[in-house]
Amino acid sequence: MSESDRRMFEAACAESRELMERLPVIQKQLSDAANLCSNALRRGGKLLFCGNGGSAAECQHLATEFVVRLTSDRDRGALPALALTTDTSLLTACSNDFGFDLVFARQVDALMKEGDVLFLLSTSGKSANLIEAARSARARQGRTIGLLGRATSELDPLLDLAVHIPSPSPQHVQEAHLFCGHLLVEMIENRWTGSETSA
Repeated sequence: MSESDRRMFEAACAESRELMERLPVIQKQLSDAANLCSNALRRGGKLLFCGNGGSAAECQHLATEFVVRLTSDRDRGALPALALTTDTSLLTACSNDFGFDLVFARQVDALMKEGDVLFLLSTSGKSANLIEAARSARARQGRTIGLLGRATSELDPLLDLAVHIPSPSPQHVQEAHLFCGHLLVEMIENRWTGSETSA
């Protein structure tokens, strides 16, 4: 291993470790998000996910954890969740006919019911297609949760709950989004299966 690679590896580990040590500042928001989602699911609602680029991949990942399961250690029924980032025919048709800004809003218009929850994943909070999706969700009396970067953004006023990751680094923000997503699935499973305990 070269000295340059070693230094890069150690610096990246230190940055990730420092971020994880700062994450307790968002624990209440995560607990609130778990409560919001659990209540929606118990009322027959569903969870929708949208984001761009790496965040789009995380949307697909997290929706899968809800529909299938997080771990083989706990078996439970499927929970209704859908990533709005995966249908290439729909995404390209909407982009061609209405513009890319509406690729998620159009799906929200079609799929979201009152009380459903829309997750918006973004490191910047500035993406026009996420802002339009949040507006559509609110127009349909849906709930909105943002997994975001450090700074407040145009998305914040459109959210019921904003979870800001305290890091200026987009890649570390995305790493933390996945950590938070996995933890959120587990919190919701605890509520769903009645295995939540209080300290």
